[in-house]
Amino acid sequence: MKLYYSTGACSLSPHIALREAGLPFELVLASTKTHKLTDGTDYYTINPKGYVPLLELDNGERLAEGPAIVQYIADQAPAKNLAPANGTMARYRLQEWLTFIGTEIHKSFSPLFVPSTTEEMRAAAKTRLQGRLSYVDEQLAGKQYLMGDSFSVADGYLFTVTSWARPTGVDISSLAHLTAFMARMAARPAVQEAMKAEGLLK
Repeated sequence: MKLYYSTGACSLSPHIALREAGLPFELVLASTKTHKLTDGTDYYTINPKGYVPLLELDNGERLAEGPAIVQYIADQAPAKNLAPANGTMARYRLQEWLTFIGTEIHKSFSPLFVPSTTEEMRAAAKTRLQGRLSYVDEQLAGKQYLMGDSFSVADGYLFTVTSWARPTGVDISSLAHLTAFMARMAARPAVQEAMKAEGLLK
């Protein structure tokens, strides 16, 4: 498999999932600024959406959108228990978390990465994020991870987007459960391997 990624982007989530799953894969850097691969290939010819992540399967088929990709990865390594079994209520709970992280947290960070965003819009985005992250903090009370005491692919996604808090000036220091979760995640070998491979850790 090939994972098309951009350093520190939301593609870190499936990158973590692949390493947690122990599946063989190749990393392919796709710049979100130039939309070109390192060999000069126009990334739009590979993914018409122009963004990451994109997972190319062994048969050449391509799968886009992080929440779909991480569930596919989890299902390729069922023994790793990265996602509950399909058709169970627990699986729908996982999808509930992936949807919430994607629509309410991931997308709320987006304006903070755009230079043209006004200060008023930045302030509104940060207020929205504080509310959403406070909710996550409450849900993590008494738990190691979002789904309980075992890691799931939703945790990799939450870790990825919450790691954007510091560079965008979103203060999570008062959210004790969330900051403890971030520390637990950062200590996981697969997370460290993924971050090192992307140049995010030395």
